[in-house]
Formats: sequence, C-alpha cells, structure tokens
Amino acid sequence: MNEASAQFELIPEPEEAGERLDKYLSLALSEYSRSYLAQQITAGNVSVSGKTVKSSYRIREGEHILLCMPEPEPLSVLPENLPLSILYEDDDLLVINKPQGMVVHPAAGHTSGTLVNAILYHCRDSLSGINGILRPGIVHRIDKDTSGLLVICKNDQTHRGLAEQFAVHSITRVYTAICYGSLRESGTVDAPLGRDPGDRKRIAILPGGRHAVTHYEPVEQLDKDFTLIRCKLETGRTHQIRVHMTSINHPLLGDPVYGPKKCPFHLEGQLLHAGKLGFVHPGTGKYVEFESPLPEHFQKILAILRKRHNLFT
Repeated sequence: MNEASAQFELIPEPEEAGERLDKYLSLALSEYSRSYLAQQITAGNVSVSGKTVKSSYRIREGEHILLCMPEPEPLSVLPENLPLSILYEDDDLLVINKPQGMVVHPAAGHTSGTLVNAILYHCRDSLSGINGILRPGIVHRIDKDTSGLLVICKNDQTHRGLAEQFAVHSITRVYTAICYGSLRESGTVDAPLGRDPGDRKRIAILPGGRHAVTHYEPVEQLDKDFTLIRCKLETGRTHQIRVHMTSINHPLLGDPVYGPKKCPFHLEGQLLHAGKLGFVHPGTGKYVEFESPLPEHFQKILAILRKRHNLFT
C-alpha cells in the first residue's frame, strides 16, 4: 500500500453481505466517487481481512475492510484570482454562494475557471486533500448550472467531520426551483439513481442504484404551466432533484437534459438554487445554518411568471 493520509475501517452488516466491494465502499463513504474507490482497490489500497481483492469481490458479513487513502498527489490545477461570494469563513471552513454557470471542480480538458481554481487562490495551502488532486476542500458539489451554497473544507479533520454528516444524511439542504406544470401537493420521491446505461452523461432511476430521496412541496402557483417549489434533500446524488422531479412529470424549467427540448425563456440551465445549508460545525460542535437569496436570473423569470399569472387571474 501507498503511504496513507487517511484510514477507514469498515465491517459489513448482515444485510450488506453479497454486495460488490466497490459499491459497498461508495455507499459507506459517499464523499468519494465509486470510480475513485475502484482505483484505490486496483492500486492495492484496500484490503479485506488482510488480503487485496478486486472491485467485483462480494463482501461477507463481519469481514474487516481496511481502506488506506494515499497521500494527495501534487496539485496540477493552478490558482486563479476569480470572484468569490463568501458568506462565512473561519480557520476550518468557508461557505460559498456559487453562481450559475461555474463548474465546481476541474475535469479532463477543463482545468481553469472552476470553483477549485478560485478557492486555491483564496485559501492558498489551507485546503483538505482527502478528495484527491482535482477536488481539494470539496466535500460535496452542485451542478454547473445550479446556483447556491457550498461548504469548503480547509483541513482533513473538518472534511471527515462533514463527510460523516453527509453519509448519515444529517445535513440540511433545501433548494428552490421552478418546475413545469401545476404542482398542488407535497410529496416524496424515493427512487434509486445511477448512470443511464444508454447515455453515461445522464442519470436515471435504476433498480439497484444508489439510494436517493427527495422531499418536495409547492410554494407558489405561478399559473397552470409552472410552480415555484421547494425541495429538501435526504440524500445528495448527482442530478437528484432534476431526475426525481422529471419522474413525476414536473421537470425543472430550463433543464437542458431532463426537461422539454424547447425552453420558452432561452435559459442557460435549470432554475435550481441551493438556498439553505445547515450542519454541525466539526470544530465547534454547534449547528450552523446559512441562507442565500434567489439570484438575479432566477428572480427575473419569477417576476415574469408572476406578472403573467396575475394577468389571467
């Protein structure tokens, strides 16, 4: 094994027996992607009862699983002096209001202009390294075209503390959105999510996918065509709100992937805003909560729909 920066010891419960090792780890350590954990298995950084195995290994009840995370590689992403909207900052973390259109972390062929580039400039060497060289400080993310609140970790202890809260779904995450159609009752979508086998860029409801739960409620009837809604996440999967709302025939306005192909307002992405974020601060042990107002582009469309609705009522 490589020199480790963090160790995780896990023992499968009876109901988890028979699960693939890579899937088990991705569910137990939700702050890491399944592909990243599979890489650690291949690299020999995961042992099961003292032996290295393949990602496809089927775990057994009571086995001792040890994951030793390697030291982060030297960062290859450059700091950039980009504007940041910081709501809160201390020695352990900062809470940022991300604008629509900003990518959270770099990917192949896209290593500049991201939130990571900006926080590298702002925080210098004070960022957690647990999530690898391209995601320093990143314990969760929101889509490029989703706006709103993110917490960034300045050290590994804070990262682990917040990751544990995300894993047990104790984080408060409330989103505001505009969906198609007249939604008049609150409800819950409990449907597992995974990569669409026919299109790897899309997420789909799949049997055997990752557990995903979204609670939704109508806030304001804009007209027969649109509703302002609030969604509270119990889990936080990729594209979760977008896919879950589409599954009940209420896709989000502006969603280029899961919504209607023609958008009446020429939007650049879905109207979805992460407006409330709450968690227990790992450093102080106290619950903290932050709120962000709707961004200008969202308010503009909301005003248009309210005016249109008033004309016909």
